[in-house]
Amino acid sequence: MADTLRSGLRLRPNEHRALLLAGDLIASIAAVFFASYTWIQYSLYILISDGIKPERAEQLLRIQIPIWFYLLPLGWLLLMVELYEPHTAASWRKTLRGVAITAFVGIVAYSLVFIIKQDPNSLPRIGVGAFILYASFLTLIWRASYIRLYTSSGFQRRVLIIGAGKAGQTLAQIYHHLSPPPFVLVGYVDDDPKKAKHSYEGFPVIGPSRNLLQLMDDYRISDLVMAIHGEVQGSTFQTILDAQERGVEVTRMPILYEEITQRVPIHHLESDWLIRSFVDQLRVSVIYEVLKRLMDILGGLAGLLMFAIIFPFAALATLIDSGLPIFYSQNRLGKGGQIFKIYKFRTMKQNAEADGEARLAAENDPRVTRVGNFLRRTRLDELPQFWNIFRGEMSLVGPRAERPSLVAEFQKQIPFYRARLLVKPGLTGWAQINYGYVATVTETGVKLEYDLYYIKHRSLPMDFAIILRTVGTVLSRKGR
Repeated sequence: MADTLRSGLRLRPNEHRALLLAGDLIASIAAVFFASYTWIQYSLYILISDGIKPERAEQLLRIQIPIWFYLLPLGWLLLMVELYEPHTAASWRKTLRGVAITAFVGIVAYSLVFIIKQDPNSLPRIGVGAFILYASFLTLIWRASYIRLYTSSGFQRRVLIIGAGKAGQTLAQIYHHLSPPPFVLVGYVDDDPKKAKHSYEGFPVIGPSRNLLQLMDDYRISDLVMAIHGEVQGSTFQTILDAQERGVEVTRMPILYEEITQRVPIHHLESDWLIRSFVDQLRVSVIYEVLKRLMDILGGLAGLLMFAIIFPFAALATLIDSGLPIFYSQNRLGKGGQIFKIYKFRTMKQNAEADGEARLAAENDPRVTRVGNFLRRTRLDELPQFWNIFRGEMSLVGPRAERPSLVAEFQKQIPFYRARLLVKPGLTGWAQINYGYVATVTETGVKLEYDLYYIKHRSLPMDFAIILRTVGTVLSRKGR
């Protein structure tokens, strides 16, 4: 029975997101109906408090709920966009914080609209307030149930890694940083006699591959992860096929790495991975490209309008703080290695690179001015780039546009680095919202793993989610 339950709950990240979305949608729709009932009952209470008999009050009551009120669940789901990553959703602390922020932003947004419109009849405070209260309460109940299910060891997958080499140990290292873990990692299977009965990254080698079927029964294994580079022996391959016939799911190490980190393991890929991933398998539709370009044009126009509003204040503050110039420009590499000129508000001291050598910006970089620090944290320094987006040299979402000299240097040291030039660079991106400053080649490699994950999985929903999360970063002043 337990094995059946584990097999039935073997959900992938996208399936987890769909489950979370469905539960939140049901909770928010229920909140609409509860809020409507509360609104009606409150209005009756007010009439009765004025001395009107209950029967007469029901006759006089005329509440026409506006159509937009029934669309509140969609706004609620959009505001909760950061809570649809399985690892984030599995954390009770992050869930509480996310729901609280969503409720707060909803209240602030409604208050701003109420102040501007000044129409209490069309903008009922009781109805909206009740919706936010019920939506928060019901969502937390649903999320608590999800967390309990997600973290229950009786319902988690039990994973065995085939291969205790570098790839397998990398997975074990990552596993230690997952909180809560999405599965139970049992250990390794490896045919190297030198590794028998040894532990790596805290997990034991429990036997050779010839005993795999017996080990699966002994340890109640639900998933096998192939972490072997090069050719697999025929007997091992047949044993894995036999395990698959028993209902065990077999996954390659790069696939599981992507699922649990949302990055691509650049140091554990075969040489033809780039061709298989971005030529044979990757098929971005023309519709996606057209809609993405349309989104860039509209976003570029909106950004240029915002730039026109902010420019006088940013220019004056920069002038007082550190003098001229207000802007700075640099050559950057775009899609296909095409060079274009990028524009930003100047945030560093004049002649920050007096020797002409390109350097990566670091956290708490001493070259950054006081005004520049504020512009960076709010990402207002990047407003001039909306002109590059409008012209088509950049996109709203994509890898960071990098300087030619740095690209030339990094591609010598980091595998697949130039693959990030397969798409237009972006004002924001998957790497930007998931990783901080990079000061070393190793950290640059991690950021590349995020970029390649985006290129491989890019879609309009993903682009939209990145934009929403970037807005949250700007509002919380956590920009880089």
